[in-house]
Amino acid sequence: MAFTFQRKSTILMFLAMATVSATATADFGSWLHRQKMTYFRNSAWPDPFTEADALDVVEPFEIMKQNGWRSHNTIGNNLFRAEDGALLASGQNRVRWIATQCPEAHREIHVLEGRSAEETANRIASVREAIKLLDQEGAQPRVFVTSIVPSTTPGAIATKINRDRLEQMAAPKLPTTTASGQAGVTE
Repeated sequence: MAFTFQRKSTILMFLAMATVSATATADFGSWLHRQKMTYFRNSAWPDPFTEADALDVVEPFEIMKQNGWRSHNTIGNNLFRAEDGALLASGQNRVRWIATQCPEAHREIHVLEGRSAEETANRIASVREAIKLLDQEGAQPRVFVTSIVPSTTPGAIATKINRDRLEQMAAPKLPTTTASGQAGVTE
């Protein structure tokens, strides 16, 4: 059976339409799926995003807490002997407090680096020796080297600020009337 030109072109046109309609159906299906997803996402708003937003709000405060603990647990220059990097008695007390009293999640000792690598190594060795002498149960605190100097105030300046504040504070005075409006105690 011989195919005529008209039959061939009809068959080709039918195949082309079938291909286009299948593609259009697939495009319509994906478009419909995207529309449904958009509808359900908009209907659920803001519930899917509240947890992520809450974490974004809390994150800066968590960083501040970590920085505060790092600063608090830093063994600075004033707790080491200048000549050989050995811990002073106050430094040993600080190491003992960090290793035994500090919350377990924050038991890290940050050693301020010295002026030379040798001084820094001596400081680390003396801190590790102080930890070994504690004879404590559980995990030993980790020791890190830091270059961030903790902000401190000398005791004389802190005392002066506190005394000045107390001197400028107004004397306590009882009210002349009570909450009910009656005459109060006056002297």
